[in-house]
This record gives sequence, C-alpha cells and structure tokens, in this order.
Amino acid sequence: MAETLISGSLGINSLGHLTIGGADAVSLADKYGTPLYVMDENIIRDRMRLYNKALADFAPNGGGILFASKACCFRRMYELAKEENLYGADAVSPGEIMTARAAGYPMEKLYFHGNNKTDRDLILAMELGVGTIVADSREELEAISSLRRKLGMTTPQHILIRITPGVDPHTHQKITTGTVDSKFGTPISTGAAYDIVKYALGLPGITLDGFHCHIGSQIFESTPFINAAEIMTDFIAEVKSRFGYEIEKLDIGGGFGVRYTHADPVFDYRKGVEDVCRAITERCALHGIKVPVIALEPGRSIVADSGITLYTVGSVKHIEGFRSYVSIDGGMTDNPRYALYQSRYEILRADKAGEEKTLVCTLAGRCCESGDLIGENLSVQPVSRGDIIAVLVTGAYNYSMASNYNRLPRPAVVMIRDGEPYVAVRRESYDDLLRLDV
Repeated sequence: MAETLISGSLGINSLGHLTIGGADAVSLADKYGTPLYVMDENIIRDRMRLYNKALADFAPNGGGILFASKACCFRRMYELAKEENLYGADAVSPGEIMTARAAGYPMEKLYFHGNNKTDRDLILAMELGVGTIVADSREELEAISSLRRKLGMTTPQHILIRITPGVDPHTHQKITTGTVDSKFGTPISTGAAYDIVKYALGLPGITLDGFHCHIGSQIFESTPFINAAEIMTDFIAEVKSRFGYEIEKLDIGGGFGVRYTHADPVFDYRKGVEDVCRAITERCALHGIKVPVIALEPGRSIVADSGITLYTVGSVKHIEGFRSYVSIDGGMTDNPRYALYQSRYEILRADKAGEEKTLVCTLAGRCCESGDLIGENLSVQPVSRGDIIAVLVTGAYNYSMASNYNRLPRPAVVMIRDGEPYVAVRRESYDDLLRLDV
C-alpha cells in the first residue's frame, strides 16, 4: 500500500503522477529539465502567515519573525517576505544583503548576522542602511563604532549582541549553536556576556537594542527553546540590575524542526511560538521587568516542505549481496545535506507516485566522489533510465547550499502559484560557468 505523502503541498493526479501545488511534476521536468528545484509559493505564504498570526497573538509587546535568509536565498523570497509584511529578515553575508536590496526589500528591516564580519562587510551594510547589526564579538563592536566615526555617520547603529545561553538542544552536532563551546556569540556562564554588554554600553556610535541567541536547528520539542528563553530573560534582568539598562528586543532565533520523513515527529509551530512567548512573559513578571519585543528567526520551517527536487535516472546497478545504486543527474552539487549531515529524505518515482515502493536503493549523484549520495536505504518504486525521481522536502538548504563542483551548472528554481509554474531562478548555463574566467 502506498504511503501518505509527507507534505501538504503534494498530491497524486488521475494519471498517477506526483503533483506539487497542483502542478504535474512529470510535466514540470519535461518543460524545464532536470535537475529542477520546485517550490510551492502558497505553502510559503501560509507558513509566513501562521508565524505572523502567532506572534501577534502571543507577544504582548509586539514582535514578529525575521526570515532566516540562509535557508533559501533568492530575490523572490525577499519579495514574498515583503508582501507578507514580515517583521524583517536576517542576512548572514553581503551577498544576502545585496539580494534583498535587488528585490526592493527595506534595508531598515534587515538584521545582519555572522561571526566574522569584515570591515568591508560592515561598511557595505552601514552605507546601505541595514537596520540592525547582530554583533558577535567585542572586536566587531569596536569596528562598528570606529567605522561609523571614520565614515562621518552621526546617527547611531542599532545593534543586538549575540549571546550564548548554554543550552544543549540534543540535535545534530553540526547544527548545534547554543552551547558554551561554540564559534557563535558570547557565553553567559563564563561572565563574558556581561563584560561585552558593559563594553557596548560605553561605545559611541551604537545603540544596544537587545540580545539575540540561537540554540540550533531541527529541534522537535519546546523545552530547549523554553530553557533558552528563561536563561535569556534572567540575563536581561541581571543586565538591568548591574548596569541600569533595560533592553527593548529579544531575538530568540530559530530552529523549529521539519519533517523530512514519516519517522520525524510533527512540531506545532503555533504552539512553539506560544510556549516561547509565555516563558519570556512569565519570567519577566517574575523579575519585575517589561516584556521585550520578541523576535523569532524561522527559515527551514517556512520553506522546507514547500519544495521538491526532480532528477532524471541515468542508471540502476544491482550489486548482488550488497546494494542497488540508482544514479541521477544531480547530487551533492545541488543537495549536499546527506554528505554533510547524513540527512534523511523520502523519494518517489514521479510518474508512479501512488504505487508500492518495492526497490530499496542508494540514490547516487553524478559527481566524482564516492560520498556523493542523496541517501541510502531509500524505498522507491522500480525505476530505469529516463524515469523522473522526486526527492521530497528540499525547499531549505538545497538551492542555498548548491555549488559548481565538477563544473556543473546549478539547477533552476521553479515556483508554483495557484497551480501555475513560473521561473524564479533560471538554470545556469555553461556561459555562466565561464563568465568569471580571465
């Protein structure tokens, strides 16, 4: 019996073909070629609205979401963020800032993150009017203050300071960011966080609006977020006690989990927002301090299940006593997540989507790397050369992590709006690959 599809964006039409946002996946592959990223715009908008409504309902003094651009960054994403009136977007590089600018996204609503912003990065951000810089270190704070003075900027730069709360979210080590031993932020437990706050309060050219933390990704329970919220609220209260300064904003980061397979639990995003806001509100009441503006930074949970990637099968190799390899015309260049994190996916043969999966295979990419795999022990309908395979839930950290390794052009991104496809990012050509060579 065929399994239930993992995402609400997916369906099976009368031909037995997989659909996404009402569009036939086989027809999309035929029209636009493969590999092909496909994303359902309606799912993205619905998720943005869910978060907007939740913050409006549960953040007593206001707040909202900052779309985590690194999850999926191209111009159309910033246009959607603007159209859905998100509180803002976070950017972690000058390239993301410039993409937002090209999309007409308001620079004052950008939050510039990163643990090693160069002077050139900071100058670009400040000259373009990026609203908030999330400072990661004492050196960065000094650089912001010094550069504003050198540039003759008389208005202060709004900043948040990234704080490490020391929470273990029990997720994959490579996507854990909130423990004391982290390249990100300044830890509370060592006392360094209080030192950096004191330093920031004495610097000219900056205004400390508040604090930011991010404990990790792919977390399927509220408890780690509640722990982080309580620790950060305690920190805010202690900062007020020590320095007489009460902050305006608390950005608690992102990290709500996404179902990539049926084995993953379901996370209620609205309930997660409610739990975090309640924890902050109750802790503020305990300390007798005002509730700050509350921001969250979802990225993966906005876009991941809006997307699939379509590939064409090149060969099927059955190695008796070992495994079956299904080779496709993409791989780690358009989806490096299995190579990096051993991330799990579910796959389908796009024209037989409702039929039973009787083949267990390793889905292998085309690169000259033994580790170029999309997954192992994956169940799929029987396939042969020329068939279209869909890898599900690829809307996050696929296009944004794509590369030109082995000199392969990156795929197009096609978005579906009310059943109709349109190209959001065109497929790279060989001329694009050669354009920078001199």
